[in-house]
Amino acid sequence: MKHIFFLIILSIFFSCGKEKVILLPEITHSEITDIKDVSAAYLFYDETQKDSVQLNRKNLIVTTNWLVNVDKRLTLKQAIPYIKFLQEKKQNSSHKNEKAKNYFTCNDTSRKSLGFIEFTDVIYHKESSNDYFNKNSNLKLSESSIGINFNSNENITIINPNSDPFIFQTNENNFINDLKKNNNNSKKAYLNFNSSISFQDYISLKSLILSIEKESIDISNNEFIY
Repeated sequence: MKHIFFLIILSIFFSCGKEKVILLPEITHSEITDIKDVSAAYLFYDETQKDSVQLNRKNLIVTTNWLVNVDKRLTLKQAIPYIKFLQEKKQNSSHKNEKAKNYFTCNDTSRKSLGFIEFTDVIYHKESSNDYFNKNSNLKLSESSIGINFNSNENITIINPNSDPFIFQTNENNFINDLKKNNNNSKKAYLNFNSSISFQDYISLKSLILSIEKESIDISNNEFIY
């Protein structure tokens, strides 16, 4: 893993002509710690650029696994359009490798090494799940579906029509336990993220979600940024 980190620093240096620093988001544990056959893209926090974002993707090879390095200071409003751009670039390539995946690079603080969160199949929508389903009348929410709104780490709303009360407020520390208590065997959960939260907070929340995904709740690959 130290070898991978060394390659990342060199790639930033040589591709940009000068050294630039990315502050990677931190997680306390990652299930994915080693990825072969990779190329990398970088979303820098740079206040001199439009939207304070600078994307460097010069060394991306479409047939490889992509490591997307996003500065943790960026908000979702700043970062998601560039992430969607990279997804579409790969999906629309005539040379794409169907087995190649996309990952966010993180600092795993428990191992003091790099960790990775996959987002290959995530579909980002620039609206809330409620607005999305209201506009698409041919789509219907299952009665067992719930919505989770991440307004911030300290303000998370679980909306479950089968629960009493059906709107429940919680925070990052109590989220997993409160979700289990208010789940009632729901089959599908739709995630909503406030566009103003930092990429660090987004990754922290994603890490929490991944820890429960294999249990009694199915997390939709559609994510809604409102």
